[in-house]
Amino acid sequence: MDLTTLTAISPIDGRYRNKSVGLTNSFSELALIKYRLIVEVRWFQHLSNVKELEELPCLKESDHNFLNTLIETFSEQNGAEVKAIELETNHDVKAVEYYLKKKISDIATLSPFSEFIHFACTSEDINNLAYALMLKDGISQVIEPNLDKLIDILTKLATSLAEVSMLSRTHGQAASPTTMGKEIANTVARLKKSSSALSKVEYFGKMNGAVGNYNAHLVAYPDLDWQKITEEFITSLGLNKNTYTTQIEPHDYMAELFHLISRTNTILIDFCRDIWEYISLGYFKQITIAGEVGSSTMPHKVNPIDFENSEGNLGLANAILNYLSGKLPISRMQRDLTDSTTLRNVGVGLAYTLIALESLFKGLAKLEINETILDRDLNENWEVLAEPIQTVMRKHGLDDSYERLKSFTRGKSISKETLQDFIKSLELPDEAKSQLLKLTPKNYIGNADLQANDLR
Repeated sequence: MDLTTLTAISPIDGRYRNKSVGLTNSFSELALIKYRLIVEVRWFQHLSNVKELEELPCLKESDHNFLNTLIETFSEQNGAEVKAIELETNHDVKAVEYYLKKKISDIATLSPFSEFIHFACTSEDINNLAYALMLKDGISQVIEPNLDKLIDILTKLATSLAEVSMLSRTHGQAASPTTMGKEIANTVARLKKSSSALSKVEYFGKMNGAVGNYNAHLVAYPDLDWQKITEEFITSLGLNKNTYTTQIEPHDYMAELFHLISRTNTILIDFCRDIWEYISLGYFKQITIAGEVGSSTMPHKVNPIDFENSEGNLGLANAILNYLSGKLPISRMQRDLTDSTTLRNVGVGLAYTLIALESLFKGLAKLEINETILDRDLNENWEVLAEPIQTVMRKHGLDDSYERLKSFTRGKSISKETLQDFIKSLELPDEAKSQLLKLTPKNYIGNADLQANDLR
């Protein structure tokens, strides 16, 4: 049976293929092979520029061009060639080494130096750099742009709803009013902090041999400054050198990265649940799409499925990313292989994140504010003005201000007329009474509108 969106076991490559495909260039098996090839080629090129390494002369421009072309034109067919070699070697990194040697075997200026491909390397020297490059590219080219897109959409939504008053619900109960724009602005502010931290994550790599001590390097070339040579190489890839390692780079930066993405996802889970509640309360209507069905038996239903879908996929993403964060920095003694198999799932956690973002985009595009319901809710809860009334009473020294309002409002349905009669009966200056009489649940929003508009 051929692999299609219908036959795939994972929904990432099946049902949600169209949403996750953007990560294919960074986290597929083909991508991993290509990034390993990049590291192998760049290491070979870098060594050729080390003057003290007399056995490997500086490569000609045509040689560099040939090697660069191997990377630039690397295709699915080439990936299949590597996998065919792997069937013989039963070793995925060694297969890339043999593939590269085979490609230069007919190049007279390169083939004599083929043993400098993968020179002094353990497989993890190649792998850790490949994964670092994959993560750096996948995050910067796919995850961050989509997160920026979401922040932009939410910022526009927050400012457009900056002055739309709504009843707050602390503990699920009627509370001091806010605006819908301000509540969305809260999410935007959190996402901006998270996005900023994500953009500052440093990606690390190592190139120091089987146990991190340059053992083989120094036997072959004891007088070379391998610390400097490898640092120059790693930084040339756009990564940071991790000096102290075992056979593996300890993956602490990955734990930081995945924790950051997980925290971002948690912010979005919080947002999805709030929007779900607002839809349930009628604060938002959902624009209907011709042909869509909400329920297989209840024709009237328009379910908030996009926010539910997003919440579920964010949860799956966090389950994987949090596991990776806790697992990857742990390796028995100088190494065990548990990181190798778990690392293959980094794209899975990020794919579920991307799927969730796509669902959010779809859901947000269908939202329409329902000010009629918002206004009705506010007008049915005049008791929320007990807070400003007792605060003004305190200002003017009236005894038992809180207790008097508690007795008057707690557990009761208060009308506009009843509340205003209470205000008129207070021993307050006329100016203070006038100020309180102008208050309504709709205009008692503090500076919520200003905070929402500050996002512009």
